[in-house]
Amino acid sequence: MLPDFLPVAAFGAGIVSILSPCVLPLLPVVFAYSTEKGRMRPLAIILGLSISFTFMGIITSAFGATFRSYEYFLRIIAEVLIITMGSTMLFDLNLFNFFGNFSFLAQNREKSGVFGGLLLGMSLGIVWIPCVGPFLGSILTMVAVEGDLVYGALILFIYSMGFAFPMLLLAYSANVSSARLKDVSQYGKVLKKVAGIVIIGAGLWMVYNNHFA
Repeated sequence: MLPDFLPVAAFGAGIVSILSPCVLPLLPVVFAYSTEKGRMRPLAIILGLSISFTFMGIITSAFGATFRSYEYFLRIIAEVLIITMGSTMLFDLNLFNFFGNFSFLAQNREKSGVFGGLLLGMSLGIVWIPCVGPFLGSILTMVAVEGDLVYGALILFIYSMGFAFPMLLLAYSANVSSARLKDVSQYGKVLKKVAGIVIIGAGLWMVYNNHFA
């Protein structure tokens, strides 16, 4: 059984994810180019990101539903993964660098218009996995254990909204420089460690709830 605060945690994880040092400083560059192509293009990028993350939730939930008969073992795997994800954040381990080869998808930035923004947003959902992997992986692991496609899609949509909210503020804010955001992103390292402790605690809670309660 998942904690009742998972929707709130998913939204908070989305906000903290955007503070990653390899995401936040790049946003002015992405949106400066995008707003030149149309005022609606940043919204299309956000929609693309939401589609990408929500689709991940559906796929992961489908996986969990398929192997529902092995729920006990899935929960053990989930416990190990969640504690591992929390540890990567707490100790700043780069566990997701192998996704870097997907960066060619960012070529969609050259396509103009709302549709190009949509493709760019969907691409960034994958390109930024090395930066947000521990947060995203923890949420995906929890929805996989639940095995409910609608619930999984909802939780990942909520995560994408947490991710999107500060992005929209930045997209339509004037005079926001990459250098200034790079300074702000330093606070993301502290928040990342705090989030790591919280996720480790969630993993330990699952261990207790599944095996000792």
